Amino acid sequence: MSQALVVRNGTVHTQTERGTIEGDVLVEDGEVVAVGDVEAPDDAEVIDAEGMQVTPGLIDAHSHAGMAEWGEPEDGDFNEGTSATTPHVNALDGFHPRDEELKHAFQNGVTTVSSRMGSGNVIGGIICSMKTHGRTADAMLVREDGMKAAMGENPKRFHGEREGRQPSTRPGVAATLRASFMAAEDYLERKEAAEEEGEPFERDLGDENLARVLTGDLPLRVHAHRADDIMTVFRIAEEFGIEDLSIEHATEGHVIAEEFVARDVPAIVGPSLSSASKYELRNITFETPGILHEEGVTVAIQTDAPVLPQQHLDVCVGLAVRAGLPEEVALDVVTTNPAAILGIEERVGSLAEGTDADLVVWDGPFHRFETSSQHVVVEGRHVFDREADSVDPREAYDW
Repeated sequence: MSQALVVRNGTVHTQTERGTIEGDVLVEDGEVVAVGDVEAPDDAEVIDAEGMQVTPGLIDAHSHAGMAEWGEPEDGDFNEGTSATTPHVNALDGFHPRDEELKHAFQNGVTTVSSRMGSGNVIGGIICSMKTHGRTADAMLVREDGMKAAMGENPKRFHGEREGRQPSTRPGVAATLRASFMAAEDYLERKEAAEEEGEPFERDLGDENLARVLTGDLPLRVHAHRADDIMTVFRIAEEFGIEDLSIEHATEGHVIAEEFVARDVPAIVGPSLSSASKYELRNITFETPGILHEEGVTVAIQTDAPVLPQQHLDVCVGLAVRAGLPEEVALDVVTTNPAAILGIEERVGSLAEGTDADLVVWDGPFHRFETSSQHVVVEGRHVFDREADSVDPREAYDW
């Protein structure tokens, strides 16, 4: 059993129906056990949060942290480029717990990331929600939360331009995705027939994984920037009866917000802190999250780390607030909303009793630029104390 820990006298944003309260958070055995005016064991570690704000650990619903190594993003294990469709691979097998990006993440309050393969392939592989602090990938795993797919210019460039193979056009991307799901449907039919007849059946790992998408066991998470690409995703999902779906990036999502609402599809928006480095980003704006929210879309904000440094998720929220996202939902887009989208809300995203004890103590509202994380707790472990862990960058420099 781990030592108990109590955060005292903070302004606690529970992200539950209790709202924001003044009081304490008691943590035992890695879980939140009480919030409010609590009695803690005599030997409990105490974090004094008086005058500070306490939130659940932040969640980035679209990241490559642990996959694209800090300082070596082009050499990471996040694009299996041997084929345009690689549903057989799993991000967990390439996740590196010692990636420096993860350290920077938890130190600034990002305690969970949905880490995935890249967007070079039309189908990239299984995505995993991971904690940012831990010793082994297996212990850091929260859930396999989806199957990565990608539309638009990345798979066109990666395969058409570089390798001279399909897809080289947007219709080619869509056809490749359709063909994969058709093959998975046929695979399921053959498998079910073999099971009914009691005959042997040769399994295929990729089709097994795509079958999980078709049967609703694994959500489909699609990289799509342009409005027309988003509509193509909606069209294909409807053709194959895929209901558990999210649009990742959603750069032009604000143009067709009503289409998201009609289908009850969430948008994981970002990274918006960039120039239009590709044609499909020409309408990039931090106004997108606010517009989608006002129309009734469930919105999360992402960094796409290492495109933006993982630790600056709070900065992205602050810029979205400045561009029109209501301040009262700022915390939602990096806690409860991504937790619900990823299907991990029973463990993270709130300070409800029984959830993982992932929490952050801030010296102000978390999304304001002058605010810093002061203490971070992950699964009940006090993993960061700014005063104790701070290092002068001049001393850390390797001369």
